[in-house]
Amino acid sequence: MAAHGKVIVPRLKLGSQGLEVSAQGLGCMSMSAFYGTPKPEPDMIKVIHHAINSGITFLDTSDIYGPHTNELLIGRSDRIRFGFRISGWRD
Repeated sequence: MAAHGKVIVPRLKLGSQGLEVSAQGLGCMSMSAFYGTPKPEPDMIKVIHHAINSGITFLDTSDIYGPHTNELLIGRSDRIRFGFRISGWRD
């Protein structure tokens, strides 16, 4: 959906406590692991800010992606919801 040339990301209500998240999220796995060399931190912060400025409030991450790398990147912004997964150990 667009209003005056700007994309509006729909919201979804979670549960009965009034929590809402964007219907589209940002998967963060490729920011720190699994797809070659980790990306430069300033570039990934720009991606996160672009997503948030576009209305995305759900950023999906997991501890298996690296030693808190994604969480540190995401922690530089606010007004977001985290999607965490519990995983096994990775060497």
